Amino acid sequence: MARVCQVTGKRPLSGHSVSHSNIKTKRKFNPNLQTKRLYLAEEEKWITLKLSTDALRTINKKGLYAVVKELRASGVAV
Repeated sequence: MARVCQVTGKRPLSGHSVSHSNIKTKRKFNPNLQTKRLYLAEEEKWITLKLSTDALRTINKKGLYAVVKELRASGVAV
């Protein structure tokens, strides 16, 4: 499961690099992924997640336990 955010599901997008002379070549837009080790206080254990920076903001807003609960409900093993 490379280059996919475990929380938001963001994946690489494809597009074009456009030169000054308007020549288009294929390129990939990868999401900004970070591997984070987070402490889940409710279960007193550490978990490692591959997250986009957008998902880190979501965790800061909702809380880690709420996000993990949503992940488990959708069938992701955390």
